[in-house]
Amino acid sequence: MAEISAAMVKALRERTGAGILDCKKALAEHDGNMEEAADYLRKKSLAQADKKASRIAAEGMVASYIHGGGRIGVLVEINCETDFVARNEDFQAFAKDICMQIAADRPRYVSRDEVPADVIEHEREILMAQARETGKPEAVLERIVEGRIQKFFTEICLLEQTFIKNPDVKVEEVLKNLIARIGENIRIRRFVRYELGEGLEKRQDNFAEEVAAQAGLS
Repeated sequence: MAEISAAMVKALRERTGAGILDCKKALAEHDGNMEEAADYLRKKSLAQADKKASRIAAEGMVASYIHGGGRIGVLVEINCETDFVARNEDFQAFAKDICMQIAADRPRYVSRDEVPADVIEHEREILMAQARETGKPEAVLERIVEGRIQKFFTEICLLEQTFIKNPDVKVEEVLKNLIARIGENIRIRRFVRYELGEGLEKRQDNFAEEVAAQAGLS
């Protein structure tokens, strides 16, 4: 059996977000194989999270984040089952990370279940029109569009985005690892993202012409 070093445990913990003891056990059971241990922990986290998904999560916190000297602001509500967990350092660190994720990657929805059918259909129509320009058969186009729709979900749905602190995992995996580690149901309920000037028509006046007009030169 391979010797399990502290460095191996630390590397696996950083990669999966699982607890120290769980990482050590997973490495021991898989003879030090990092890939197999990581897969095992992810499957374990998914199973534990799924078991807890039906439990009521009405406590939690509203976390906030301001970026770029006040140019971007984020508010996110994350729920858990008890106020004790809401004060947990790991829970609060996760909330902060999610705020930064939203600020950086601009998701529009928490999960694909929230995406309205008309939004998906509109995107599908655009993608199909683009795909038809390739001249490929209709059956092939359907597969191309379906693949691009799946990519669309990874761009607009928070849970399906690549985690900003670890490109090897998605936000949903980070959430489920936290659920497994803390032992309570946790869910990202809603969020808002503000960006200074977003949606406003920017002034396009020519500054030189404006100065000339004020000086009576035009």
